[in-house]
Amino acid sequence: MRTELTDTTSSQVVRALLAARRAIGSHTTGLTLTLLVVTDEENAYDAVRAATEASREHPCRIVAVIRRTARGPHTLRRTRLDAELRVGADAGAGEVVLLRLHGELTDHAGTVVLPLLAPDAPVVAWWPADAPADPARDELGMLAQRRITDAQEAADPLGVLDERAATYAPGDTDLAWTRLTSWRALLAAALDQRPLTVTAAGVESEADNPSAELLARWLEDRLEVPVERVTTRGPVITRVRLATPAGEIRVDRPEGALATLVLPDRVDRRVALKIRGTSELIAEELRRLDADEVYASALRRRPAQVALSA
Repeated sequence: MRTELTDTTSSQVVRALLAARRAIGSHTTGLTLTLLVVTDEENAYDAVRAATEASREHPCRIVAVIRRTARGPHTLRRTRLDAELRVGADAGAGEVVLLRLHGELTDHAGTVVLPLLAPDAPVVAWWPADAPADPARDELGMLAQRRITDAQEAADPLGVLDERAATYAPGDTDLAWTRLTSWRALLAAALDQRPLTVTAAGVESEADNPSAELLARWLEDRLEVPVERVTTRGPVITRVRLATPAGEIRVDRPEGALATLVLPDRVDRRVALKIRGTSELIAEELRRLDADEVYASALRRRPAQVALSA
């Protein structure tokens, strides 16, 4: 069920949401959290679709804050709030509220959003693109226990990581880090199988890949060894090398969803290491609301090796 409201207010949106829920025979929400999706019109469709898919694992109220800007210097910036509500089959396993803010209202998004937060439920804020320099101090970020950014969407992905390190607050995370979960699990399992001393390491990836940089920082932080960055044609991370006295531990993924795990004196193995979609990444981040101290430690690790080109 979809309901559209033009030139409305937050209180009218709340009443319309309750009416829509009654119309489909649902008087209770069962929502686990509120997911704030802060975006622009260009990225709104893909972001809301990913959030809706993630809500099937985490029933939530998705509040998409879409800031509309004037298209020309003479366009009248009339202050107005338009809303679209989705409940039932159109909203995954929760509710979707699209808020389009016009004019001066774009500078007061927190006031608009506050009445729409699911009662007695945690709040997660996600910026699919154009995240603030300091998410924890942002007007909407201050409402959230968890704040999700994506360095991969920035104009300077590696520079943004240093910016994130300088402004980090407990609850911050980045999808560039979430994309590494399978890599980190595989490398940790490899060292469990062969508990060898690592003397050096290398990460090979396409240029300016923030996930590769975070992986290198994580290895430096955990293993206390220098990590060489090597630029390849990609896609994304293509190889990780760990040098040990017994030989090299290596994970190769030149392309596709399968990688090859190479261990000293062991038969090479093929392992699943696919590139996951945004909805899967968001679903993973919604599973935890505590501070990710491992991410914080890796983020703050300063690079010890210069990048090379293959």
